[in-house]
Amino acid sequence: MVKYSVKGTRVVVSRVHFLPIEYLRWDCLTIGALGKGQVQIANARSLEIDAGKTRRAWMLEFCDTMLDFYPREIRKIDSRIRQFEKVRAFWLAKPEGH
Repeated sequence: MVKYSVKGTRVVVSRVHFLPIEYLRWDCLTIGALGKGQVQIANARSLEIDAGKTRRAWMLEFCDTMLDFYPREIRKIDSRIRQFEKVRAFWLAKPEGH
């Protein structure tokens, strides 16, 4: 985590804190739909840390999270496909030149 301030066009870093990702609880994380799924901090002002969490336990929670995430993404994509099929059909029905 990085504490910083912006002064004009400059960023002034005042503190940097590293910790293993498995210390971050899933309550404060989210998955972004980028590539295979990007782990993101949902709200940097509200971090939940559990220094007792093992990498194994965190990774198992990660797998469960991703196994929930992908079906939701598939439903969203299916909905977008149906929407563009309708839009395409609408435009196919229009005569050329309009």
